[in-house]
Amino acid sequence: MAENVITLEGVWKIFGQNADASMAAIHDRGLGKAEVLKEFDCVVGIADVSFSVRRGEIFCVMGLSGSGKSTMVRHLNRLIEPTAGQVSVLGRDMLTLSESELREMRAMNIGMVFQHMALLPHRTVRDNVAFPLQVRGEPKSRRWEVSQRCLEMVDLTGYEDRFPRELSGGMQQRVGLARALASDPEVLLMDEPFSALDPLIRRQLQDQFMALSAELNKTTVFITHDLDEAIRIGNRIAIMKDGRIVQIGTPEEIVTRPADEYVRDFVEGISKLKLVFAHSIMVPIKDYKPTRQVNFDESPRAHHGADLDQLIDVATSTENVIIITGDDGDDIGVVDRATLLKGIQGGKA
Repeated sequence: MAENVITLEGVWKIFGQNADASMAAIHDRGLGKAEVLKEFDCVVGIADVSFSVRRGEIFCVMGLSGSGKSTMVRHLNRLIEPTAGQVSVLGRDMLTLSESELREMRAMNIGMVFQHMALLPHRTVRDNVAFPLQVRGEPKSRRWEVSQRCLEMVDLTGYEDRFPRELSGGMQQRVGLARALASDPEVLLMDEPFSALDPLIRRQLQDQFMALSAELNKTTVFITHDLDEAIRIGNRIAIMKDGRIVQIGTPEEIVTRPADEYVRDFVEGISKLKLVFAHSIMVPIKDYKPTRQVNFDESPRAHHGADLDQLIDVATSTENVIIITGDDGDDIGVVDRATLLKGIQGGKA
């Protein structure tokens, strides 16, 4: 199993002067968010948040405005101090780091990309990207070399000497991503970086980010309020409500097995054709009881990772069942017309 790069355990953040008293009351009397606000004039930002992120994973955190997702991500590089709980990044306890150790961690190991990039308006694109290296004291030749390479990664070659005001919103976001990559961090924290962009540009940047993430093997926590975006780019998704995580799972698990009505409302209307796979809906071959005579030798084969869309294509070209194969090519399951229709309808047999 892949190594955990980020771990949160029981993290709470309560905003207000009576945070400690609020925390004690929550533990002693089980007060909720509204009760804490009424009794202590404190706001529960995040409540008992726990999860781990594996190396190289894109872990999406989504929820409505005010759900706590942006507050949570700022705990990972300690821009916000927790009221309680533990935060570990790259095997280091973030809460025990000194100010100098924390600055070094942010400069060397953790990159952050915001929705509003806060590019330095008086600096060129090249100098904006090179800024983290300047803070680290790297020589100019090294800064420019790295800056050029990162700009090539995000398709901004030729814009090195432009200023941010001369770029479109999408191009400015690319500069921000290049700046985050310039210090070659192991961890990327991305807080709704594409949400203000037009749909077409947004999709292009999603594609570019996914390609870069796969190539560079970055561990990423990606904040979004858009389920389509989370499903498209996330290896796993955490859904937050009122400061709490209500479900963590793969896109397939989130869509086909929502934990409650809140998640169910989120996923309603999401197409399952690219999210549900043969291994989820197939009947194990030893348990399959055909309703009519079936010739398995003449049946088409499909890999257990084939999605519903691919299975539909196979089903339209045959009257037989579809035999599902494992990674080793052995027959492991069966999908017939009824099973496929149930999968399309509800995501599971």
